[in-house]
Amino acid sequence: MRATPLVVTALAATLLLTACDSGGSDDNGGDVSGGGAAKKAGGACAIGTMGVEVGPADVAPAVGDTGNVPVSLTNQSAPCTLQGVPGATLKGGGTSVLVGAAAGAGKEKVTLAKGESATFTLTYVKGGGADGKSLAATSLRIGLPGTDEVKDFPWKYGAVALKSGTPQAPEASVGPFTRAGD
Repeated sequence: MRATPLVVTALAATLLLTACDSGGSDDNGGDVSGGGAAKKAGGACAIGTMGVEVGPADVAPAVGDTGNVPVSLTNQSAPCTLQGVPGATLKGGGTSVLVGAAAGAGKEKVTLAKGESATFTLTYVKGGGADGKSLAATSLRIGLPGTDEVKDFPWKYGAVALKSGTPQAPEASVGPFTRAGD
């Protein structure tokens, strides 16, 4: 009865090798791992490999008005994927506030070849300045999902209102990724 241990050993080895393939990709190279870190080749886009343009903005003209700041990303490296919600933090006067995702953002998956572009929009409500209900933002920190890399950009659009009852939450949201031209 030597065949049984050999079959069990072969089956165990097959299962072990299958478990070691943690890339979680389908036959087309897409990530199906459910949101873990993407593989390096064709994985998550990193902010450092992207050309980034913040604006031009549809600036909120007065306190309480809404403005929109588009952020354009152009891949300057190997093919990569944007899936999830871009990280955005507004900073000013020693305070940093994380911008939350807009309703429905994060379900899109945009794959970019070298030279291709995508955008997302940060929508905000203009604040009143030094009234304690606003953040006098001076910079915007952006990170892309699936990576830890971030990059700071000047914020030229004035104070951002803070949600009442939540002094560290801005009246702002980050929209979904869309492929340029779609």
